[in-house]
Amino acid sequence: MVKEEVQQLVNYLIGIEHLSTTLYLAMSAYLDREDYTGMAKWLRLQSNEERTHMLMLIDYLAGKDGVVKLEEVPAQPSDFGTPLETFQKVLEHEQFVTNAYRQAYEYINPVDPQTGVIVQDFLREQIDEEAQALTIVQRLKLASNNPAALLVIDQELGQRQGGAVAPG
Repeated sequence: MVKEEVQQLVNYLIGIEHLSTTLYLAMSAYLDREDYTGMAKWLRLQSNEERTHMLMLIDYLAGKDGVVKLEEVPAQPSDFGTPLETFQKVLEHEQFVTNAYRQAYEYINPVDPQTGVIVQDFLREQIDEEAQALTIVQRLKLASNNPAALLVIDQELGQRQGGAVAPG
């Protein structure tokens, strides 16, 4: 059976991914309501990606005969402000996730190197997650309150394709 500290850590990471998928889904619904359908699509796909990460962690823990504990996720807001404010929250959340995975890796690698590899794969993916969010924030800052520029960014984000990508 899996070590207790591994089980606790993986359940903690499952909780973070659960929160992420819920947060991005709430943001997607909000921006869709505000008629930023491209940004809403981007966030919906991001939510799906985070859900896939959560399922991968669940499968990993279950495959080690661990006990998966899905905790309650706090209710999410229904208003996230301007598109810039919304994506600034995305960036802040991705930075939080990166920090959580960094700390998890530092803790778990000496305890269970196999789980350390899994956590490292997720940590590696966070490089791209943060970079994407930062690029969107920077572009929205450039657009300022220019409706035409915001619509161009909205259209570009709406072109995002595909589903979730597995870490590693």
